[in-house]
Amino acid sequence: MTNPPYTAETLARDSIDRLAGATVVEFGTNWCGHCQRAQPLIAAAFEAHPEVRRIKVEDGSGRPLGRSFRIKLWPTLVFLRDGQEVARLVRPDDAQAIGRALAQVAAPS
Repeated sequence: MTNPPYTAETLARDSIDRLAGATVVEFGTNWCGHCQRAQPLIAAAFEAHPEVRRIKVEDGSGRPLGRSFRIKLWPTLVFLRDGQEVARLVRPDDAQAIGRALAQVAAPS
């Protein structure tokens, strides 16, 4: 699995809220040391859950999507099922914790 970079906001909050199925919205920046250190852990956890959509959003001051999710630290992973937040991890440092959150959001409703 490749590790795509964080990209500029392309979705509005209402679009995220309407997404069907399991989605993780990951907020961070490409230059953030915490984000860079977390990438191998996140990638390892996602290997067991390829069915979960992953959206990496470049965050920063005044960016509306990050503010709508009350993002304060990077990386922050917001785990959604059918647009509803199920779990959240801030600066994850454990692939197992990420895997547990992924399993929770990927579980059939």
